[in-house]
Amino acid sequence: MLAEVVRSDVVESRHRGSAAALGADGSVLACVGAATAPMFPRSSNKPIQSAAMLRCGLDLDGNLLALAAASHSGEDFHVAGAREILAGAGLTEHDLQCPPDLPLDVVARDALLRAGAGPDRVHMNCSGKHAAMLATCVAAGWPTASYRDPDHPLQREIRQAVQRLAGEPVTAVGVDGCGAPLFAISVIGLARAFRGLVLAEPGTAERRVADAMRAYPAWTSGTTRPENALMTAVPGLLTKSGAEGVGAFALADGRAGAVKIDDGAQRGVLPVIIALLRELTGEPAGPSGPAARTGRVPGADLAALDRLAVAPVTGGGATVGEIRAAWPR
Repeated sequence: MLAEVVRSDVVESRHRGSAAALGADGSVLACVGAATAPMFPRSSNKPIQSAAMLRCGLDLDGNLLALAAASHSGEDFHVAGAREILAGAGLTEHDLQCPPDLPLDVVARDALLRAGAGPDRVHMNCSGKHAAMLATCVAAGWPTASYRDPDHPLQREIRQAVQRLAGEPVTAVGVDGCGAPLFAISVIGLARAFRGLVLAEPGTAERRVADAMRAYPAWTSGTTRPENALMTAVPGLLTKSGAEGVGAFALADGRAGAVKIDDGAQRGVLPVIIALLRELTGEPAGPSGPAARTGRVPGADLAALDRLAVAPVTGGGATVGEIRAAWPR
């Protein structure tokens, strides 16, 4: 059991799954569930996809590279960035093959609807990745119309990057929610891949992606998203969530972890990620005060971690419980 939902001091729901934590040397320090079994990493694989695209000739850096690895919220700057990536390749949003959608951000969604617009491809949370895939194809001289085909040269390169960083073979190929190919690896393999991103030599494709995401966390998610808050609270942290209860992270020194909630409940991911971070850094769980902390992540905002570690459960408009990690404790 990885996470639990507590209402009025009673455990109302439980989320089971798999998780793993790696030490700075790559050794497995903690492991639970089917952490070596294949699973789809969903959007947690976007940093790996972006690194492969750079190796294929994609010319992006900074905030636009962070957007290529994003599940963005559809805020105005996200949409403008996706259009900028496309324009740089001589393309428009009509070339995107992700499905039409509304922004994930509530304010952005409401503004779009008030303006009389509806779902479109550029507001879909994966449009940055799809724009970057198209731009990569243009840079490499590959066809753009078939860029989502698993046998397309781009997708073959991405598959190889996934296998190399995860340190294991891809065991299944699926279709992600955005229509792009999806390659199955294990929870431990996903943690290993994130470790490889942060430990890569400066200037390499992998390190450029990690550095861009850490420098521009609002571009990888959104201004109000917990991933942004978590990367802001912990200097050097790289993290990325994925649909169906997936999440992964790595600290600058190579300590890393990954989570897969069996029932796909996203609400259980963040508390477990933070619990794993505390397990790896020696920071005790709960608001025990900075004097009791060992401070093994210099500059970490421990109060912010305390706030993010639990999500409120409400009843009658008041907080009556919490969603919290059940492992590790």
